[in-house]
Amino acid sequence: MKATVLISSFLFILLCCQKPTQQAIELDEEQIENEARNMLTDYLQNVSQKGLTAEFDYLDSSNNFFWVPPGYHSTLKYDSIRTILLQNAKALQRVELQWDTLQIFPLSNEIATYSGIVKSNTTDTSGTKTSVSIIESGTLLKRKEGWKLLSGQSAVLPK
Repeated sequence: MKATVLISSFLFILLCCQKPTQQAIELDEEQIENEARNMLTDYLQNVSQKGLTAEFDYLDSSNNFFWVPPGYHSTLKYDSIRTILLQNAKALQRVELQWDTLQIFPLSNEIATYSGIVKSNTTDTSGTKTSVSIIESGTLLKRKEGWKLLSGQSAVLPK
């Protein structure tokens, strides 16, 4: 019994006196929210200026990426989304996107979620104009090169 008490006391002291191997990093919600908002605003501006293929700069191309685009009922991986964007880019001569509403929810200094409504005005190659509102939510991940869209879903809202 004395040996058990001594061993328990020794382990307790040993564990209490160890320096933490990693300090907890405080979440800077305001900074994360600003960074994510800037990225998402730049994302829509670049797509409006350069077309749908500008999206590639903002999508995380890792195996963890997935998206449910408007009209789909299951997740698609990066390669499928890339194919869809390349096909649709050929059919559109003009894309104008802007956030109508946008909320950012910082989860850590490297992860945030968001939800918002995008106003979309497009003109296809035949001159047909389409205006829709798209509700979107997703997860952003901070990589070395900046914030990336990791996953999410979007759907066209009824008029």
